[in-house]
Amino acid sequence: MAWVAAMQLLLLSSAARASITFGVDMSSSPRLSLAEAAGGGTGDYDDDVSGAGGEGDKGAQLIAGSPIVAGAMNSRLKALTSSFARSIGKQLDYCIKDTETEWNKAFDFSKDTSFLTNCMKETKGDLEQRVCTAAEMRFYFESLLDSGDNGETNYVRPNLNCNFSSWIDGCEPGWACRAGDDQKIDLQNAKDIPYRALKCQSCCPGFFCPHGLTCMIPCPLGAYCPRSDLNISTGICDPYNYQPPPGNPNHTCGAADIWADVVTADDIFCPPGFYCPSTIQKLPCSSGYYCRKGSTSQTRCYKKSSCPPNSATQDITIFGALLVVASCLVLLIIYNFSGQILTNREKRQAKSREAAARHARETAQARERWKSAKDVAKKAGVGLQSQLSRTFSRNRKQSSGQAAQSPGPSKVGDAGRKKSNLTDMMRSLEDNPDSDEGFNVEVGDKALKKPTGKQMHTRSQIFKYAYGQIEKEKAMQQENHNMTFSGVISMAKDHDVTARPAIEIAFKDLTLSLKGSKKKLLWSVSGKLSPGRVAAVMGPSGAGKTTFLSAIAGKATGCETSGLVLINGKIEPIRGYKKIIGFVPQDDIVHGNLTVEENLWFNARCRLSADMSKADKVLVVERVIESLGLQAIRDSLVGTVEQRGISGGQRKRVNVGLEMVMEPSVLILDEPTSGLDSASSLLLLRALRREALEGVNISMVVHQPSYTLYRMFDDLILLAKGGMTVYHGPVKKVEEYFAGLGIVVPERVNPPDYYIDILEGIVKPNLNPGVSVKDLPIRWMVHNGYDVPRDMLQSNSDSESSSRGSTGHASSHDDAGPSIVSVLLGNVKDILVQKKDEYDYNKTSQDLSNRNTPGILRQYRYFLGRCGKQRLREARIQGVDYLILCLAGICLGTLAKVSDETFGALGYTYTVIAV
Repeated sequence: MAWVAAMQLLLLSSAARASITFGVDMSSSPRLSLAEAAGGGTGDYDDDVSGAGGEGDKGAQLIAGSPIVAGAMNSRLKALTSSFARSIGKQLDYCIKDTETEWNKAFDFSKDTSFLTNCMKETKGDLEQRVCTAAEMRFYFESLLDSGDNGETNYVRPNLNCNFSSWIDGCEPGWACRAGDDQKIDLQNAKDIPYRALKCQSCCPGFFCPHGLTCMIPCPLGAYCPRSDLNISTGICDPYNYQPPPGNPNHTCGAADIWADVVTADDIFCPPGFYCPSTIQKLPCSSGYYCRKGSTSQTRCYKKSSCPPNSATQDITIFGALLVVASCLVLLIIYNFSGQILTNREKRQAKSREAAARHARETAQARERWKSAKDVAKKAGVGLQSQLSRTFSRNRKQSSGQAAQSPGPSKVGDAGRKKSNLTDMMRSLEDNPDSDEGFNVEVGDKALKKPTGKQMHTRSQIFKYAYGQIEKEKAMQQENHNMTFSGVISMAKDHDVTARPAIEIAFKDLTLSLKGSKKKLLWSVSGKLSPGRVAAVMGPSGAGKTTFLSAIAGKATGCETSGLVLINGKIEPIRGYKKIIGFVPQDDIVHGNLTVEENLWFNARCRLSADMSKADKVLVVERVIESLGLQAIRDSLVGTVEQRGISGGQRKRVNVGLEMVMEPSVLILDEPTSGLDSASSLLLLRALRREALEGVNISMVVHQPSYTLYRMFDDLILLAKGGMTVYHGPVKKVEEYFAGLGIVVPERVNPPDYYIDILEGIVKPNLNPGVSVKDLPIRWMVHNGYDVPRDMLQSNSDSESSSRGSTGHASSHDDAGPSIVSVLLGNVKDILVQKKDEYDYNKTSQDLSNRNTPGILRQYRYFLGRCGKQRLREARIQGVDYLILCLAGICLGTLAKVSDETFGALGYTYTVIAV
C-alpha cells in the first residue's frame, strides 16, 4: 500500500548518510533546466527577469505550466528517492522485498502531475530552488527520530537557515523559501544544506514544509496534503495542528508541516472512506466499493457483501454467518456419523481378523491330521515292506531261470523295479519321517513357499501371516512343554523370532540419597539382574523397592548416586538403552478413549524399529494380546471417568502390554499384580515368563504374592527399611539361607510374607545367638564377602545404644534436630534438583540400543491419527467446545475494531484469549 512508504521515510536520515558511503554518482541523475525543457535555449532560467514582469514573467509562467516541465520535475524527484533505496533496503528487507520498486510506486506522480504544475505556476518556475535536497531530508529525519525519543515529534534542531539568530517566515510550519540565483541546487547532495531565505511563502499543496526548515518535501501517494485554513474560533490551521506566528498578519496558513508514521501522526494520510488519486485530491468512495486509509483508488467489494458510500471496509457478515452455518453442519455430520464410521471400520477389521484366525486354525488342524496320517502310513509301510521282501525272496529262483531262457524283459523285472522304488520310498520315509519326499501332499508352509512379513500388503494377508505364526508357536509350545532354552531357541529358528540384545545389569555399593536433606533411600546395594530371569523385589513399606527399580532404569531423579553400575560388564549409562527398556509404573498410563488394541498398536508403531514391516508389528501385537488373555476385550474401550470401560485388572494387563509390544530387553514393573485376583496374576506372570524365556531381563515389585506365584520367580531381592539388602539370590535357596540364621518358616505360612513380617517387626523369630533383625543386612553382606561401610556399622551401633539409652538423652537429641525452615528449604531444593534431573534424562544422549525408532515426523503423524480418532469418539464434547468457541469469537469480533493502524492486533489478542 502507498502509506507503507511513510514508514520507509522514517529511515531517510540514515539512508541519506548511507548514500554518501556508497558513493552515489550525482551526475548520473537527470538534470534539466527550465529553459531546456521549454526548448528555447541552453541557459538556466533567470528568476530575476521573471520576477520583473513583462515578457519574462509571461514566458516563465508558460514554461512552468508546461506538462513537459512537470514531467521533468517528476523525474528529478524519482531520481532523488532512488539514491536512498539501497540503504533503506538494508534496514527494511525483513518486510519489503524490493525497496526501490516500492519507493518508486509511492513517489510515482506520472499519472497526475497537476500538483507539480500548479506549484510551478504558484512559485513562478522556481520549484527546484524550493525542494529539499538529500542533506536537508537527512537532517529533518534525524531530528525527527531524535525528537521521537523525547516525545516531541515536530522538533527540528537549529540549522543554517533556522537558528537562534535567524528565524525567517520560511522557518514557520507550512512555509518555505527559495535559494538564490547564484546557487546551483543539487538535489542529490547529501552533505551540504543550501542557504534558502528568499521569497518565503506558504508551502504548495501536495508538499509538506517542516517546522524549522525552509524547503518543501513532496507527500507520497496515499497522502492528502491540501493547504490549511485558519479556524477563527481556535486560531489553528485546520486540518493541521499549528498556529500562525502572532503579530504577523501577512503570514497565512500553509500546507502540511510534519511527516510521521501512521500511528503517531496521520493528519496527511487520505482518510478512510475516501481515496486520493493525487496528493491534492480527495474523493468519496462510491457504493459497492471500499477505501481503506491511504487508498489511491477504490477497491470493489465482494459479491453479496455490504458496501455503502464512504465505506472504509467491506461488511462480510453474511460470509461469517455462512461459515458458522457450514461449521455447524460439519460438526453435526461428524457427531452423527463418526461413531458409525469407526464402528464399520472396526467391524471390517474384526471380520478380516476372524477369517485369518479361522484359516490359521484350519491349517493347524490339517497339519495335525497329516502328521497322524503320516504316522499311520509309516506303520503300514513297514508291514508292506516285510511282506514284499518275503514274496520277492520266494520267486527269486524262478525269476533267474526264466531270465536265462528268455533274454527279453519280463514283468518280474518291472515288479522288481517297482519293489525297489517302493522300498526306497519306505526306507526314506522311515529314516526321515518329516521329509517332503514320498507323499508330497503336505498341508502347510513346507510344500508352498511362505512369504515373509515384508511381502504382506493387504489386511487379510497380514492377519493370516500373524495368526499362522501364532498357531505354529502354540504347536511348538506343546511339543516343548517344559519350555527349556533349547526349545525356545529351536522355536525361534523355525519361526523367525527377532533376537533381542541381552542386557545384564550389575551393581555394587549402589547408594542413593536426596541431594538436599542427604537422606539415604538405598544403602550399599550389590548384586546383578541377569537376562532370561524374573526377579521379585519385596520388602516392607519404606524399604525403597520402587526407588531401587527407578535407579536400575536410570529414572532416579533428584538424588545423588554413588557406587558402580555395569551394563554387560561395561561402565555405560543406562539411559543409552532407554529405547529397549520397558518401565511399567504403578499408575495407569493408557488412553481411556481408545480400545485395547488401539493402545497397543499405537505404542508398537512408535517404539518398535522403523525397519520392521507392518506384518511383523501386527504379529508382535497379536502375540501380546494372546499371551495376556485380552482377546475378548481387544475391541473394547479402556474407559474414562465419564464412560465405563474394562475392569481394573484388565486395565493393569493392558498397562503391561504397552511395554511388552516394544519387545524390550529389560522390563521393569512396579507392582503389576496389585489389584489383580489370583487367576489374573497367574496369567500375567506366565506371560512374563514367556518374555523371560526369550532372554528378557525382568524385575518387578510384588506385594503379598501367593505361594504359586512366589515359586514362579527365579530370583528374590528382599530389602529392609532404609534400602538395605537382606537377601538377593535364587528363590530356591532363600529358605536355606534364613534357616542358617535361625529363621525357619512355619508350616502353612507363605515364606515372603513371614520374612516381611519379621522385617516390619510384627513377628519376633528365635534367632541364633548374637543375631538380631537389624543385623540382617550386615549378615548378608558378610555372607557374600561384600565390604560393610563404616557408617552402616556406626549407625547400627548407635541405634542399639539409643534403644538402651535414657529418655532424657533422647529428648536432648530431638532438640538438636533440624529446624522447620531448614527442612522446608531442603524439600524445595530436592524438588528443583529432581526437575533438573528429569530434563537431563529426557534430553538427547548417545543411543546404545541400536534400534532405529520412527523419526519425529512419522511419530507426529501417528499422534495426529490417534488424536483424530479420540476426537471422533468425543464428538459431543468437541461439538460443545467448538460451539462455545464460535460464540466467543462472534462476541469478541464485534468488540475488536480492526484498523490499519493496529493491523487487527486487538482482535488477535481476543482470539488467543478465547482459544
